[in-house]
Formats: sequence, structure tokens, C-alpha cells
Amino acid sequence: MSRRIVDLGQRITTATKAVILTRVSSKEQEEGYSIEAQKHRLQLYCERRGLNVLKVFELVESSTQGDRKQFMAMIKFVKSHREPIAIVADKVDRVQRSFKEYPMLDALIQDGKIELHFNSENYIIHKNSVSQERLMWSMGVIMAQSYVDSLRDNVKRSIDHKIRQGECISLAPLGYLNVKDSRGRGDVIVDPDRALLVRRLFETYAAGASTLSEIRNQTISWGLKTRFGNKGYLTKSQLHQLITNPFYYGRMMVKGQLHDHRYPPLISKTLFDQCQAVLQGWHKKPFQWAGKEYVFRGLLTCATTGRMVTADTKKKTYVSGETAQWTYLRCSNPTDPAKLLWVREEEILAQVEQVLKRIQIPADTLVKVLAYIRETDQAERAFLRRQVGELQREHAMLQNRLDVLMDLLLDGTIDRHDFETKKSSLRSQQMDVENHIAANREGDDSFKNSLISLVSLSSQAHELFILSSVEQKRKLINFVFANLSLNGRTLCFSLRKPFDQFINCTNEQEWLSLVDTLRTDQDTRLLIVDTLYSQQFLYPT
Repeated sequence: MSRRIVDLGQRITTATKAVILTRVSSKEQEEGYSIEAQKHRLQLYCERRGLNVLKVFELVESSTQGDRKQFMAMIKFVKSHREPIAIVADKVDRVQRSFKEYPMLDALIQDGKIELHFNSENYIIHKNSVSQERLMWSMGVIMAQSYVDSLRDNVKRSIDHKIRQGECISLAPLGYLNVKDSRGRGDVIVDPDRALLVRRLFETYAAGASTLSEIRNQTISWGLKTRFGNKGYLTKSQLHQLITNPFYYGRMMVKGQLHDHRYPPLISKTLFDQCQAVLQGWHKKPFQWAGKEYVFRGLLTCATTGRMVTADTKKKTYVSGETAQWTYLRCSNPTDPAKLLWVREEEILAQVEQVLKRIQIPADTLVKVLAYIRETDQAERAFLRRQVGELQREHAMLQNRLDVLMDLLLDGTIDRHDFETKKSSLRSQQMDVENHIAANREGDDSFKNSLISLVSLSSQAHELFILSSVEQKRKLINFVFANLSLNGRTLCFSLRKPFDQFINCTNEQEWLSLVDTLRTDQDTRLLIVDTLYSQQFLYPT
């Protein structure tokens, strides 16, 4: 049957030019499925068929995941020619492992734009192919799809088994290390260098006296850094993920469900719950303040003594029977710290409002700034592409180290145990870089949207503050201000980033210049994106 089909193809096919398609997935590349071997066989095939090879496409990508950018580049090249082009591949599964591309390929075949030549399977698909030939193509796709489905089922069963055994199926969080056991299987152990610092982080946050920004500054002073990528200090977003990760008390989150794991916990469930209470309560304070809604409760310190400023409500009944009440803030007198000073809360609120006015953007300037942010989105994407390029270079460097490591093993310079240990470390770093690359590619709009949100909030902060409830005022103050202290009747403050830069802008040009500065400052970019999650707590719907 195959001989007759090939003869038929030789009589009817019209293509005289061809492109060679070779493909391996990353897993197949590791297992030694060689692109060079495919290319050699296909070049010999084209010589036998008298096909002039225009180009060789070497695809190193999955045929079932992602957008298949390399594959689509080949299709674009083929479509740019007027005459029919033969796409020569070793087997059907080198071209496709699902019916996803079938309609597109079939349309090109029916239009006489392409032919599919499968060397090992010995048949050709063209516009005049009979039903038996097309059936062979369809059966080849079905078999390739079945292979992929079988692999997927095996992987799922393996993952389910690991979860039941309490094994980690992803990168271990900070404070743990991914290693290989004596049999070469993946395992997780406590990180001797970071575990105590992670526990200290939980204990510090559970005390309720530090914001995430303050916690971040403390981790910097401790020297606590990430294990992957550039091994930099933790961001606020990473700290938030760490504090809310149940892995540290003995459970792991998999697809929205909690499962027990078999690794030593770093903290107790009680300590974890205390941290969640602080996170939800935004600086939960001692019991004696419970139920009393004071705007500056737990947010304001005395500049003279460093102690927390307390608040109290005073009532006065007039002869007419009318009752009035005021809230006073109590701190030490700067000129005589032994004496107390009582300051009307409304005086300090008025000073807060003045600060919020200073970060406010005039309506006409706001429109231009937001338009500029959207218009310069292409520059933002170019910046992200540069970031991805740097990560890809780091990934290539790690791959070179893996290759050298393999040479050392083959030369007998290192033993198998040292090889596996170092390989595990390098592969873990590679996986983290790959995750960072994916995050950069998926987050093209993250910075733009975050900056738009923060600029819009800044322009409305003063009006929102005036119309807010006591609790909303507290949240807005906590969101904008980094530190607040009371020096007598004067409010001393510092603003969180990027509001500390917003306050210095007085005209349109300065705002546009600031947007460009924020875009090119990597630390500030990360901070802006990281702070976006906090905004949802300000005015929940």
C-alpha cells in the first residue's frame, strides 16, 4: 500500500522547492534525539526527490504547548512564496502532535501552497491526495496525540502519588533546599543558612509592630536573600507570599487545596495564624484599643520619646444640655518630655490632608500623564524584552556550567554524588530563571496598569480621605505614609515609594519625566507592581 501511495505522489506532486523541518522538545534533546540526524536523513530524501532546499528550520519547542512561534515562522516563510513548497519532515509527530494545526495546514494544502512529505512514514500529502492518504495523515496525528495524552496521564499519576506521599512537586520555598537523595530522586531539606532567618521573619511580623516595608528593611539588614536568579533581597511581594505560605507549618498548597507534606516545619501553626491576623488587621494593636476607632491608632509615634501616641475622647456638656466631644492625641512635650501634651486630632488630620493635596495631580495634567503612560507602552515592552534577554543569557551561562560539569564527570574529575548535588543546584537555578522569563513575558502590562492605578489614586487621595470612614482613613494613611511621628503639634512624616517622588512634581513636564524615570529604575518598577496588591484593601467593593 505504501509503495502505491508514494508512486501516486510522484506522479501528481508539483513542488520543486522544499523546506526541511526538524524538531525536538527540550526533553527529547536531553535524551539525545538529534536534530542533526533528522537533518541528514531529510537532506538525502530531498536529493532523491530532486527537491531544492530553500531553508532548514530547526525547532526546539514543544508541539503541544505555547504559541509555537518557530513553527509559525516557518509557515510564514512558506506562504511568502508563490510556487508550492514541500515541507519535509521525518514523521508526522515532528510537525504536529494534535489537531490544533490541522485546519491551517489543510487549507494551505488545498490552496496548493504546501505539500507535506513524511520521510520515515513514506507518504506525501498534497491537494490531490486520495482518501487513503489523508486517512494515514489523520491516523498519524491521532497516534501522536495519543502518545502525548499517555505521557500527560503518566505525569498526572506520578504527581498525584507524590502528593499522597507528602512530597513537594515544585521548587521548595525560601528556607528549604531542593536536593537529590542517594538514589538520584528529588528531595527537600531545611536550608541551614536561611531557615532561622525565615523563622525570625515570621516572629517579627507576628508581633504586629512592623509593616512589610519595615520587614523588608530588616531582612536586608539580616542579609536574607533569595536562592535564585540574581540572588537579590526579598521584595514586598515575595515577603507577602512567604508570610502566607502554609508550607512553613507543614502543609502545601496544590491547585487550591492543602495537603500535608513530610518535611520538617519551620514554624508552628499558631505562629502562622498570628501572622495572618496581623496581615488582615493591618497592625493589630493591644487589647485595650479594641473597639475604639481612632484614625491614628497604632500609626503615630511620639518624636520625643519614640513611644506610640495614644488617643482619647473628651466630652463636654454645656448648660443648654448639648454635648460635644473631641478626640485628643497624647504625646510628650518636646520642650519638657516629663510633661504630657494633648493635641486635637483634627489639627493633625488637617496636616495629613495638606500632604495628600501635595501629591494630587491637577485634572488636566492627569489626563496627559495617563495618555503618556499608555502611549509609551512600546518603550515599556522594549524594556521587558531587554530584561528577558538578560535572563536568557543567564540561562545560557547556567547551561554552559552544566555542560562543563558533565565533562568533569566523564573525565573522572568528580564523582557521581558531587555531580548530582551540583547539577541539582544548577538546574534549580535554571528553573527559577525560566520562571522569571515566563513572568516577564506574561506581565507586559503589569507595570503600566500598576502605575496608572497609583497615579489615579494619587489624584483622588485628598477627596477620598475627606469622604472616608475612620477605618478607610487608616488604610489610606498606611498606604501612602511610611512613617508618622508627632513632634509637639507638628506632624513629621516620610512617604512610601513612589509617592515620595509624586510629591516633588509641580508641573506636567516633571510628571512626564518622572514616568520615564520610574520605567527605567528596576527596583522602583518592582516596588510599584508589588504595591498594587495593597490597593484592593483600601476601598473594597
